[in-house]
Amino acid sequence: MFIQTEPTPNPRVLKFLPGRRVAEAGAVEFRTPDEAAVSPLGESLFRVEGVEGVFFGDDFISVTRTEAGPTWDEIKPGVLAAIMDHFVSGQPLLRGQATSDHADYTGEAAEIVREIKDILDSRVRPAVAQDGGDILFDRYEPETGVLWLVLRGACAGCPSSSATLKAGVENMMRHYVPEVTRVEQAV
Repeated sequence: MFIQTEPTPNPRVLKFLPGRRVAEAGAVEFRTPDEAAVSPLGESLFRVEGVEGVFFGDDFISVTRTEAGPTWDEIKPGVLAAIMDHFVSGQPLLRGQATSDHADYTGEAAEIVREIKDILDSRVRPAVAQDGGDILFDRYEPETGVLWLVLRGACAGCPSSSATLKAGVENMMRHYVPEVTRVEQAV
């Protein structure tokens, strides 16, 4: 098995491409070892000294290293070994099913949310996946027009994430969905 690596715009995140599907049921992110307990691969990656976060995309794995810890040259061999061991073992990515909790919308707000999610899925998420990240819908406030999004993987904590949200995503959303007045990052 050959695993390629790619840098991301976030210098603390490296993208690993195993050449096969990773998160078949949708992207998953773990920010702590406790969160990763539902994933054999997630647990293995957090055992590598210096790993601070793990994101599983459709066909990639983004790993975030600690700010003041080991360098990528020191971490990379352990991460590559964990990924290889996982795929050779045949274990599932997740022991259980990850769930997403979004508010239900009705009427015009439901139509606006559907449009927002369509644009995220067709235009935004494929672009940020190229850099090892993901952007997900969190909530929409119909009264104010504010759209809240969650940045994951290489996008979370990236120095250019504010520019991506404001200059890129906000402008696109306001163009295609005029009811959106502003885009903010959900914490």
